[in-house]
Amino acid sequence: MIKEFLNAIIGEPLPNEKTSHEKYNVPFGLAVMASDAISSVAYAAEEILTFLIPVIGLMSYIWLGWISLMIIGLLFILTISYIQIIRAYPQGGGAYVVAKENIGVKPGLVAASSLLVDYILTVAVSSSAGIAAIVSAFPSLAAHKIFLVISIIIILTILNLRGVSESSKIFSIPTYMFLFGMLFMIIYGLIKCALYGAPPANVINAQLKVSGEISVYLILRAFSNGCSALTGIEAVSNSVPNFKEPSQKNAKTVMILLSALIFLIFGGTSLLARFYHAIPTADSTVLSQIATGVFGKTFMYYFIQLTTAIILFMACNTAFTGFPMLMYVVGKDGFAPRQFTARGKRLSFSTGIVFLSFVAGILVLAFNADVHNLIPLYSVGVFLSFTLSQSGMVIHWKNSNENGWEKRAVINGFGAIIAAVTTIILIYEKFAEGAWIVIILIPMLTLAMTAIKKHYNKVADNLRITEDELADIHLDNPFVHVMIVPIASLNRATINALHYARSITPDVIALNISSDKEAIEKLKRKWELLNTDILLVAKYSPYRAVVTPLIDCIGKIADAAGENERISVILPEFKIDEWWGEALHNHTGFFIRETLLRNKNIIISTYPYHMYKK
Repeated sequence: MIKEFLNAIIGEPLPNEKTSHEKYNVPFGLAVMASDAISSVAYAAEEILTFLIPVIGLMSYIWLGWISLMIIGLLFILTISYIQIIRAYPQGGGAYVVAKENIGVKPGLVAASSLLVDYILTVAVSSSAGIAAIVSAFPSLAAHKIFLVISIIIILTILNLRGVSESSKIFSIPTYMFLFGMLFMIIYGLIKCALYGAPPANVINAQLKVSGEISVYLILRAFSNGCSALTGIEAVSNSVPNFKEPSQKNAKTVMILLSALIFLIFGGTSLLARFYHAIPTADSTVLSQIATGVFGKTFMYYFIQLTTAIILFMACNTAFTGFPMLMYVVGKDGFAPRQFTARGKRLSFSTGIVFLSFVAGILVLAFNADVHNLIPLYSVGVFLSFTLSQSGMVIHWKNSNENGWEKRAVINGFGAIIAAVTTIILIYEKFAEGAWIVIILIPMLTLAMTAIKKHYNKVADNLRITEDELADIHLDNPFVHVMIVPIASLNRATINALHYARSITPDVIALNISSDKEAIEKLKRKWELLNTDILLVAKYSPYRAVVTPLIDCIGKIADAAGENERISVILPEFKIDEWWGEALHNHTGFFIRETLLRNKNIIISTYPYHMYKK
């Protein structure tokens, strides 16, 4: 029943041979990878104006243009730099691989931790911003905001668990609808302004002061918030293996198209925000106000709001693509649990997808799905990874000795300096607003990854066996077995377990610990009726404890065993048909098994007795 339900939700399992077909071409790759970066127009300009308008009033719209140009210039630099990463590292991994191979393992782990945090925040911020767009058009839904955000995350999780090829086809249609709507609104809005002039300020705008005191601090703060427009562009370089062959060429094409779209849409909406005097409010987003000014409350207004909400939801898919892939790369190197390296039934990295949605959901609940509360945590991680990846590329080109390496090193070096300066600005401006959480979390994740690697190395060292040691091992020397079967009473399950143990060795002990003297006497009377030479050891526990005395008794037998003796414990366990019936039993065998496994001299086996319906 559960299997059929999961197949209906996630889809039928796919064979390993179909892995090569689950990859992106350019149109589908652009739809998936572009959603995070281009969707940021829904809140990037708004976040800039949030800090400018209360201080400098109508002058904010002039400075919005200058700050937008600064961010677009940064976009141009990062685009060129990341194209070089795609060229040099077709195997993917992005900032993590570049920093690890060229700077060192620890910087690589810092870059990975930064990106992982950014991916989690992408899901939380984009899903919350998407619902904010819907609430702007339908204010009655405001009371259900958190529920709607969590529901969207669950739906996206299911879609991604179905597999990357299927999900990219689902996501491509709304992405291109959003692009069409935004480009049409920008062109139509600018033409409308050119023909009829900018619309007059509305009532709320008329109350703004014409100018105020501008400061470097204010500009830097607004710039740091606007940098959220550049989150997501690293996803292409992280996921080069997800593209169809020629993967490098397709990834570069998507990177160029993505940057061009960010330039057009972010730049265009910044101009429209200036001309139409949009103001961030709790009830209506800046983009909603721009759409109202351009189209009025017509079909196109609702089209813009709907596609904006959908593209913000799809922006989460960039994280659902990049996070599992990065965890796979980190896990293959031994710095993350190996569960993240296994593909699910639909060939997606299902562990990474589920983990990402779970943590993002916790963030949404913790911050009440408020974009303005989540934004301060955003961007710091991604720009830190930008800095490390660009610095690593400088070292890469220097060591490559390729023709023209000096020019490439200068490009990445300039990108590293710009990214480092931006990172410092982000940390300084957003530290008190919540960025301190990310600054603490990144080192903690780095330390955790280092500890995981040490654990795997320790396990590997203990399991490793040399060829010389193999030559000295004789597997034909038999052990002397002593079988212990813990029993609470004589029933079909314990009888079968005793029969199995006796078939292996004559040295079998039936061990019973009970806090009921009458139960012990009843067991002994039944045992006398049993035709066996198996030794029964029954002990009374005066303090009502059963599991602990049982384990202590087995441990003493194991400690007294000789070098050639092996103590095996056979645990009888009955299995029932009803799935709900498992909850009605105390599962004592599980606790006994988990505790005894810590003793290196004891071997644990479970003998199942299947109970079928009559």
